[in-house]
Amino acid sequence: MKTKIFLNLAVKDLNRAVSFYNGLGFSTNPKFTNEKGACLVVDENIFVMILVEEFYQTFTKKQICDSTTTSEAIIAISVDTREQVDEMMEKAIKSGGIDYNQTNDYGWMYQRTFLDVDGHHWEVFFMDESQIPENM
Repeated sequence: MKTKIFLNLAVKDLNRAVSFYNGLGFSTNPKFTNEKGACLVVDENIFVMILVEEFYQTFTKKQICDSTTTSEAIIAISVDTREQVDEMMEKAIKSGGIDYNQTNDYGWMYQRTFLDVDGHHWEVFFMDESQIPENM
C-alpha cells in the first residue's frame, strides 16, 4: 500500500469549508463525509479531512487554536507550473480565502500564500529543482 497523507483541520462551518475546497478543485469523497466532517481529495494519495470543531476535539486532548490569530501549521502544496500557482490563488480568493502574503519569486521557485475560510495558512508553489542555486 502506498503512503497516503490525511491532513486534519478543524472548521467552524462544514458546508462553508467544503464549498471553499471544492472551489479549489478538490473533490469530496462521500464515503468519508457526513455532518461531522468531510474528506476532500487533493490527489490519489493526499486528502484534507475537515472536521467540525466539536468532532475534531474528540481526537485530541489539546485545545483547538484560533487559526485566525494563531499559526498552527503552514500547509504547502506544489503544482506543476507558475500559472497553476496563480490559478489556485484565484480560486482560493473567489471561494472566500484571503491573499495573505506578497508573492515570492526566487526565479527557481514561485510562491503565493492564502488563508482559507477558517484561517488555515496555505502556500502554493512551483519549483524548478534544476534551477536551485548550488550555494543555498
